[in-house]
Amino acid sequence: MAKLRITLARSPIASLPKHVRTVGSMGLRKLNSSVVLEDTPSVRGMIFQVKHLVSVEELDGRDAAESGGAI
Repeated sequence: MAKLRITLARSPIASLPKHVRTVGSMGLRKLNSSVVLEDTPSVRGMIFQVKHLVSVEELDGRDAAESGGAI
């Protein structure tokens, strides 16, 4: 399955509490932190909800193996 690298690009401080919890549940704690997650419908839904706070890039098999999960 494909993987996605999700990076917290903007601070969720002034966002809705729901968005702050969504960002936290994806494992993003600090600004410019990144995580690599499986490309599933639930993850896509979380990304859609906070698309104004994160940046997303798709990883191919080679990039995903190098990162090994959280960055």
